[in-house]
Amino acid sequence: MAENPLQGLPRRVKVVEVGPRDGLQNEKGVIATADKITFINLLADAGFSVIEATSFVSPKAIPQLADATEVMAGITPRPGLRYTALVPNARGMRRALDAGLREVAVFTGASETFVQHNINTSIAGSIENFRPVLEMAREAGVRVRGYISTAFGCPYEGAVAPEAVKRVAASLLELGVAELSIGDTIGVATPDQVVEVSEALLPLAGAERLAMHFHDTRGTALANVLTALQLGISIFDSAAGGLGGCPYAPGASGNLATEDLLYLLRGLGIETGIELEKVVAASAFLARARGAAPASRYYAAATAES
Repeated sequence: MAENPLQGLPRRVKVVEVGPRDGLQNEKGVIATADKITFINLLADAGFSVIEATSFVSPKAIPQLADATEVMAGITPRPGLRYTALVPNARGMRRALDAGLREVAVFTGASETFVQHNINTSIAGSIENFRPVLEMAREAGVRVRGYISTAFGCPYEGAVAPEAVKRVAASLLELGVAELSIGDTIGVATPDQVVEVSEALLPLAGAERLAMHFHDTRGTALANVLTALQLGISIFDSAAGGLGGCPYAPGASGNLATEDLLYLLRGLGIETGIELEKVVAASAFLARARGAAPASRYYAAATAES
């Protein structure tokens, strides 16, 4: 009998819920602060250990998240749950610290053109902008995560070499980030690319410090998750309901839906500590607030009228 290719998968996975930040920042309209707080609290009820709640960027740059301070003040702390936020620079870091954050994230990319369009600097410039953030984090005892976008493809440059991702990862690790989130920003990745990029990064960071952040634009996100699991990676980003997308990727259908990810992991017997039906309830609440149905396939099946 052939060996089971699913043997040896991680027994437990950490799911980082990014819907409240990465999902809502691309909304055409602005969700009410009270609705954001309720949404985050409902997600907290589901049992996540990490929720990325907001971003301390300039309100002019992302008006959808201009209420970051108010959101952080309104959400309910939970034992065993870490709230995080994206910070672009020292000013954002100061706001995050003032709001009581004990974990933050910084954001760059693996393609120069995308970084220039997205954060108006070069990759090297973004790394320099992060130095004071990491210094402030060390002084305050705050954990920092590093996002690397366009790790599998760029809307401007096309294919991105794994070595380019590795160079950025090495720079972030040298700065002192605790974890790397590797992003398929425009949803082009296929399992062979997951293998190539992971093989470039695993010797550098180790599986315990690598997270995968897939978009489901072309329907390959869950296949990519399974491939990453087979490589020993056990941290995945996802967004409730499949919220989000990328303003630089026309037609992008958003982040991998948390519900779809949880259904796959449950079927594989992998523990997450998260209650799937409570995530559905959180997505249902936000769907009413947004006036739009979630993209999650599991959500559609679970809420279909019989």
